Amino acid sequence: MTTVSDRTWTARSSSADRQTDKDEASMISAREALERLREGNHRFVSDVGSREVVTGQTRRSELASGQQPFAIILGCSDSRVPAEIVFDQGLGDLFVIRVAGNIVAPPQIGSVEFAAARFGTRLVVVLGHSRCGAVSATLESLLQPTHSHSRNLLSIIERIRPSVEPLLATELRHDPDALVQHAVRANIRSSATHLRHESDVLRQLIHRDGLLVVGAEYSLETGFVDFFDGVPTAV
Repeated sequence: MTTVSDRTWTARSSSADRQTDKDEASMISAREALERLREGNHRFVSDVGSREVVTGQTRRSELASGQQPFAIILGCSDSRVPAEIVFDQGLGDLFVIRVAGNIVAPPQIGSVEFAAARFGTRLVVVLGHSRCGAVSATLESLLQPTHSHSRNLLSIIERIRPSVEPLLATELRHDPDALVQHAVRANIRSSATHLRHESDVLRQLIHRDGLLVVGAEYSLETGFVDFFDGVPTAV
């Protein structure tokens, strides 16, 4: 027997499906989204940003009934790397997930899956940054095993450790600055690879709908974002 609540749920589900179809039909491609981020970062680096144009009351009113972010950013929680600012984007433009060390764990994967499937967003960027504190803490933990960390911080370190530990068996071990530089990129690559291969939802979207997962590093010194992992050669 169909109840009122069943009919209500069905109606809501159908409405959500129609909205998803509409969003996917109007969403820009991954390549276009990547170019938009590059252009925005160029404006930020050049100090000609336009954030105030896209964060006013008119924009807030437009977004009250829904959103259609053109890129998903999985970035570090570092206060110096706010994605909307470094890419010169406004309200509703980016779906941002932030966690120390831009690590990938089930909540982050689920958040990326949600945005990609619900809004039809076709670009995912794993955004790390130079001098990452979480990466440095992981290296310190490996070099000085007796150093104590809280259980919660250890959960982050353990996510980063597999990508950076092999570097300690190289000559980089004797060059602390170079070690951190390489470790930051290794961690970004690891997170991007994890998203590409460890989620059935994202894997299907990659093969079926052109979802693109790329890795990028933000320079604290220059403000420049270098997209270096998983970027198509033609972009």
